[in-house]
Formats: sequence, C-alpha cells, structure tokens
Amino acid sequence: MDKLEKILNYEFKNRKILEQALTHGSVAHGSSTNYERLEFLGDRVLGVAVADMLYKLFPNEPEGSLSQRFVALVCKETVAEVALKLELERFVYAEGVDVERNDNVLCDVAEAVIGAMFLDAGSEKAIAFVQEHWENLVHKYTKPPKDAKTTLQELTHKNLWKMPEYEEVGREGEEHDPKFFVRVSVAGHGFAVGEGHNKKAAEQDAAKKLLNELG
Repeated sequence: MDKLEKILNYEFKNRKILEQALTHGSVAHGSSTNYERLEFLGDRVLGVAVADMLYKLFPNEPEGSLSQRFVALVCKETVAEVALKLELERFVYAEGVDVERNDNVLCDVAEAVIGAMFLDAGSEKAIAFVQEHWENLVHKYTKPPKDAKTTLQELTHKNLWKMPEYEEVGREGEEHDPKFFVRVSVAGHGFAVGEGHNKKAAEQDAAKKLLNELG
C-alpha cells in the first residue's frame, strides 16, 4: 500500500477502502468486499471530472463535439491505459485473471480507486486526481474523435444504404466480469460481430469491425 499511495500521490486515511478497490470478485465473496460498488461510484466521479475539464478547456465547442471527446476519454481502453500508467495491475488481488491484458478489469479497478479516493477525501481531491491524469490525454485528439457507430451511420447515409441494425447475439462470463456479443448488419453490405464488457462497448466494437471490412 505504501508503494501504491506514493504512485497515486495520496495517503489514504482508511486503507481498507483502498484494499477493497483492488479486490477482484474472483477472491471476494459479495459486493461488500470486492471493487464493484466502488467502481460504480468511481465511474460517476470520472464522468463529472472529465465533463468539467472539457467544459473549461474548450469554451467554444458545441455540445456534440464535447460529447465525442468525453466518450473517447471515459471509454474502457482509455481508462485501462491510465491504469497501466499508474501500475495498478501490480496491486490487484485476483485469481485466474491476467489483469495486465484485461482492459475490463483495469478499467474497473481504476474507477474503483477513484471511488475510494472520493469516499476517503471528498469530491475535490478525487476530481483533481482525475484531471491530473486525464488532461494530457485530451491533447491526443486535435479534433473531436467520432465513435465507430456514428461513422458507420454517416457512411450508410452518404451511400443511401439502409441504416445499421444492432442485435445482441450472446453473453458469457461471470456476473462480475460479463462479456457481451453484438451483431451489426447493413443490408446488402455485410455484417460483423463485436464484443465488450457491456452492450454499448460491444456495439462500438462491431461497428468498428464492419467499418474495417467496408474499407
């Protein structure tokens, strides 16, 4: 915990809550001892912190552009990237899970740590922590990125094709770490199946794969 607190640049008053934030469901019994509830809280804190940062950094951008930047900054892959920079994979309690290669777990743990910091120190500290570690990522995008679903929809509209249709085709995994499978199809132009830790992520993955196939 000393090493992790040094990385986070914050000393917890209640270390038990930090330990809970690092505990995967594979070694815990019940939501009161694993990170799931803290992840739920941290996800909301992350959203508020990123939204506040974007609102202030881009005073002249419309809501649509801010939303596109927001989605890119809070998506699973981006949060997992921050988790790896903070070396959180070294401190997770888990069995049978390759944490370093599992974006779902890395994302959840990062959000749980944010939630733990929120409970331990309050909103000001938690929001400042998020903005410190996410601000550099904002500048990776010279323009607001378009998500795959939006890009696919624009492509079909431009070519006068039928609109993409999404359908959940499967689900697997444990309750604490589910995986969803979604099929996207454009009539007469193919289909693709994507996966993700929730339906929205699976839809984005499916759209991205179909876009790749369509060139």
